[in-house]
Amino acid sequence: MWLLVALGTSIGVPLICYLCYILCRKCKAEVDRRMKQRKLIREIGGNALPSSVCDKSRKHGKDGNTSHEMHIFSFESIVAATDNFSTVNKLGQGGFGLVYKGKLHDGQEIAIKRLSKSSGQGLVEFKNEAQLIAKLQHNNLVRLLGFCIDREERILIYEYLPNKSLDFYLFDSSKRNLLDWIKRYSIIEGIAQGLVYLHKYSRLRVIHRDLKASNILLDNEMNPKISDFGMARIFGLKVSEENTNRVVGTYGYMSPEYAMNGTMSIKTDVFSFGVLLLEIVSGKKNNSRYDYDTQLNLIGHAWQLWNEGRAMELMDPTLNESCKANEVLRCIHVGLLCVQYQAIDRPSMFDVVAMLSNENIQAAKPKQPAFFTNSRAEEIEPPQNDQENCSRNEVTISLMQAR
Repeated sequence: MWLLVALGTSIGVPLICYLCYILCRKCKAEVDRRMKQRKLIREIGGNALPSSVCDKSRKHGKDGNTSHEMHIFSFESIVAATDNFSTVNKLGQGGFGLVYKGKLHDGQEIAIKRLSKSSGQGLVEFKNEAQLIAKLQHNNLVRLLGFCIDREERILIYEYLPNKSLDFYLFDSSKRNLLDWIKRYSIIEGIAQGLVYLHKYSRLRVIHRDLKASNILLDNEMNPKISDFGMARIFGLKVSEENTNRVVGTYGYMSPEYAMNGTMSIKTDVFSFGVLLLEIVSGKKNNSRYDYDTQLNLIGHAWQLWNEGRAMELMDPTLNESCKANEVLRCIHVGLLCVQYQAIDRPSMFDVVAMLSNENIQAAKPKQPAFFTNSRAEEIEPPQNDQENCSRNEVTISLMQAR
């Protein structure tokens, strides 16, 4: 009997101690995880409302005065809203994860950006986007409703915009005619106003760094909203430019000084806007070829037509009946000013808005732009992943003298 007791004790005590040790480690790991989660939540949105009060806040906003408070959503509510991240609700895929459409239990439609767990840079972009856009409020910027952090899950929740992105219409021959000139001109002005806010009037001075057609979302009235701030940078009010060793952005939209030297400023966004402006006028992508002898892209093609006095030939033919020739020519003029080779020659977005809205302003004569062309002639289309880093070997920069 005593032998059995001794044997049981010799086995049981170490086993109990071991189990207690394992339990303590798990408890400590859980405490550490929750502390890290709370720290991340504080870093992203210290004044964010917990999910328990989200519904009340949204109800107060249904009278048209939508609350600008940022909310912390539970993972369970996101799973329910997306039907467990069903592929039916998938809207698209970016460089750092998937985007889904969701519907909350109160009927509100939302867009959900789920960070990919395999994304090495994703957490940095997640924090950057959440912290940044939560501080920005403008009619032409997409609105962040809140976020969700649960174990390894990192999710951003945005307002849902039903008309998808600008590229969905602009570069599709069967849908392009849905954008008449009045709509396109309104979209151009809206994007410009959003950039002026980022560069001049927001609490933070923000450089977007990835302005392109697919990052312009359209609401139910086709008003444009700039989206995807994962690559954005905050500038001090007294800082005119910065340098980076990590050049990120999209082929065809990057300014030459940024693509080649990593130098960024508000003029980086101005260049991207100029490319986008020429795309909206023409309905064509910048990274296509328009002259197989010189391999000119859209910028080069526009510059050539401008100097030959044939600028109106750049315009999308579907606009013939709805366009105002003076507005089209002014947009092409402003677009060429924005893509000038030297950053110092490009106008500010404040000046761009002034030139677009006032016909009496005498715009300067554009100087030669930098032309991005494929270093390999057979590659006409850009990489499939539109948010991947662009290396210096992927683009070449050439200059064209005016004829």
